[in-house]
Amino acid sequence: MGKRAARRRMREDHQETSKVRALFAGRDAWSPLDRDRPRDQHTERAYVRHVKPCSDNQRRLLEAIDTRNLVVAVGPAGTGKTFLAIAKAVEALEERKIARIILSRPAVEAGESLGFLPGALEDKLAPYLRPLYDALNDRLGNKRLKTYLAEGIIEIAPVAYMRGRTLNNAFIVIDEAQNCTYGQLKMLLTRLGWQSTMVMTGDPDQTDLLPGMSGLGQVADRLSALDDIGVIRLEDKDIVRHPLVAAMLTVL
Repeated sequence: MGKRAARRRMREDHQETSKVRALFAGRDAWSPLDRDRPRDQHTERAYVRHVKPCSDNQRRLLEAIDTRNLVVAVGPAGTGKTFLAIAKAVEALEERKIARIILSRPAVEAGESLGFLPGALEDKLAPYLRPLYDALNDRLGNKRLKTYLAEGIIEIAPVAYMRGRTLNNAFIVIDEAQNCTYGQLKMLLTRLGWQSTMVMTGDPDQTDLLPGMSGLGQVADRLSALDDIGVIRLEDKDIVRHPLVAAMLTVL
């Protein structure tokens, strides 16, 4: 008995002096878009379910998604257009407001041709759709994302395969819309079905199409005349990437 009591006291003393601490002590809320909190490498941060806007235009974008069935978000790179749209899509799915998420992106290369890619259709499209996978992985985690993709709850498809579909009870995100022609955007917009929300994002100044072929600017201008459609224009001040991104865009 004496040896057992001695070992028990040693374990208790070790626990009191141990440097082991809780991973998320205090459960301080943290948003991926939160720039106001100090970025100390020792600061513990916990994932939050709902993202928060960092600017008035981002707040207007989130409000428009909540109140309108069709939203067009245009603005420079790094303003959180795609991330906020996918975050709202995941939020709607988890709250069972919609039954599935459909993400579409044009398979357009950024200035250089890679030729024919090996593998099946999914393998060929994977490099073009990688940004959407990354945003979904940030919100769902790798395991849940794979499960939703396998069950068809989340579908990622190129623009070319959207013709003829009616998308009911879904949250649709059209990313990189500046690489779509006017005809393609018109086709995508008319896919909207009942009890669905569509968010179209893009930067008209960074199109990879030939001059005059992108239809995003024209579509945004025409839809802004309709009260039931939200057209949100983000600016350089809304950029949430490295501060140099905003500085470079003012001179490039």
